[in-house]
Amino acid sequence: MGELLAAAFGELVAKYGAEGRSQVKDGARYFVVLDDARHAVGCGAVQAFEPNSDHPGDGEVKRMYVAPAARGRGYARALLAGLEAAARTAGHPTLRLSTGELQPEAIALYESSGYTRTAPWGKYVDQPGTHCYAKEIR
Repeated sequence: MGELLAAAFGELVAKYGAEGRSQVKDGARYFVVLDDARHAVGCGAVQAFEPNSDHPGDGEVKRMYVAPAARGRGYARALLAGLEAAARTAGHPTLRLSTGELQPEAIALYESSGYTRTAPWGKYVDQPGTHCYAKEIR
């Protein structure tokens, strides 16, 4: 999974500069998607919002990534469904995420998966190119 995360950070830093280096919090649940040959082709995490945050109790998708050679085969949609199931099991009523305007494929995936655009929260308020989304998953 380390190679996938390094690749994810590399792509994000190339698109967004230092802002692409944001980290996942301790206690997040990581997931990996395997192809038919059992090679890791994607990864992502779900973490809880802090109790004193804008959205206490909700979950947040972080660092969702599918390797370029594996894109277009449904792995991202499968990974997102797995992250939603994990968030539901953890008791999060809503799953939130953010992505950037330079990632139209991610935006299309989230919108076609039932996520609706929301007002930015937390650090994203001051990042005009960030798109924030939410989906009720109860």
